[in-house]
Parts: sequence; C-alpha cells; structure tokens
Amino acid sequence: MNSSKKVVLVGHFGVGKSSLMRRFVQNTFSDNYIVTIGVHILKKEIKVEKTNLTLIIWDIEGKDDITTIRSSYLLGTSGFVYVIDPTRPQTYDRFNEGLEFLKTTYPKAQIVAVANKSDLINVDEFKTLLESKNIAIDFFASAKEGIEIENLFQTIGAKMI
Repeated sequence: MNSSKKVVLVGHFGVGKSSLMRRFVQNTFSDNYIVTIGVHILKKEIKVEKTNLTLIIWDIEGKDDITTIRSSYLLGTSGFVYVIDPTRPQTYDRFNEGLEFLKTTYPKAQIVAVANKSDLINVDEFKTLLESKNIAIDFFASAKEGIEIENLFQTIGAKMI
C-alpha cells in the first residue's frame, strides 16, 4: 500500500529544524546557519510495516510563539515534529503551551517532540531539568551527529498510519 502524509517541523528559530530535515532526507549537515524564510519542503519515502509512506516534510520559519504560525502552512498536517534546543531555555520555556495549542487546534495530527543538539549537553542532566518542568520529550537527537534521526521520522510515520 502507498500513502503520503504531511509532516510540519515547528519550533523557535535556530533549533535545527532545517538541519533535522536535511539530515533525514539528504543525509547531510552544515554548520552554516541559514534562516528559513517562509517554508522549505522536501519529501522522502519510508517503509512502515507494509506501507510505502511518503513523508512530505515542511520546514517552516521559526517562531517564538507557535500560535502565530500562518495557519495556511499547517492545513492538512498529519504530524508535527516539535523541536527544542536544550542549550537555549527560551526554546522550551513555553513548550507545554505550544504543545497544547497543537493538540487543541489540530486534534487529528500526531506529535513527536525532539530535543535537537543533544551532542552539546549532558542528556541525563537535561532530562532531570525537563522532568522538573513537567516537559515530555520523545527524542534526544543530533542532526550534526545523525543521532536518532531515522528513529524520529519512522516513529512519526508509524503514528500517522
């Protein structure tokens, strides 16, 4: 069986949304930071159980407040990858509010939360900090090192079918 699903990467600017997408689709990484203006779309086919699933991945410009993302970018979304940067508290201080907005506004969409740049921190210490703030993160990834990238997108794919 063949299927396609729209996945949108959301989060603050500079959390590594573009890097996650490029690592997954093209298996590349660059230290050069280029701001995404508007939206950048790539696609990749994955296999989930017996389904050939084409992920149409939307990398949208970063917003400090995800409630201000253009609704036209989010129409038809089957899944969200909500990205934070563990080295910048402002990217996760209002995480639960953003998560609640996505769940309420797009109740049929699946959501996976990821802390990118995990290569720059002590993951165990960061997990303890997140627990104290009642923040649940699904993956601790690194686009730079290629850590957990495949697993992250396979998981969102499986949740959507």
